[in-house]
Amino acid sequence: MPQKIALVSCSTRNPRLNPFITQYIQNTLTPHLPPTHTLEIIDLADQHLPLYDEPAIPSKLPPDNPTPHYVHDHTKAWSARVSQYDAFIFVTPQYNWSIPASLKNALDYLYYEWKGKAAGIVSFGGRGGGKAADHLKGVLSGLRMRIAETSPGLVIHGQMMDDCLSNGEVKAEDREEWEKAGVAGEIQKMFAEVVAEMN
Repeated sequence: MPQKIALVSCSTRNPRLNPFITQYIQNTLTPHLPPTHTLEIIDLADQHLPLYDEPAIPSKLPPDNPTPHYVHDHTKAWSARVSQYDAFIFVTPQYNWSIPASLKNALDYLYYEWKGKAAGIVSFGGRGGGKAADHLKGVLSGLRMRIAETSPGLVIHGQMMDDCLSNGEVKAEDREEWEKAGVAGEIQKMFAEVVAEMN
């Protein structure tokens, strides 16, 4: 059975740049995907998670199958979805030197579904989003995930949102700038580390 890796698009605002960045990363990684692995996108905007509202602490639920022990249907659906994957690459913008509330909320809903699984981080922002990546590493460590050391950061500019909405993808000029800055190589290195952590 193939090992499944999820690319998680971590913002939920509208409009947003996140899905275009996530698609760029998927396009960058797909040629390097081992035949024994699959790569799929999870968009947090599609999960419709309210602010965390489960009465039980996730780490107190049965570790082998916590899904049926949640109270709310949205949590059960989220638990079942996350449980399908063996590793995650979180693609996150930087909001005020940290991660979006939507990402922290989605992470806080679960525990054993994350625990022990490999994780990679790709951040983006005006300076690459490094502070968001650092904060996310702390959160994922608390969830006992195995985190790739390399965390690529993509520098974005003010016009990029409009360009992506107009073109349906990141412009070739922007992709070329990232490649000149070594971002594609960093993404591939991070991915190799995630795959290694899965073994």
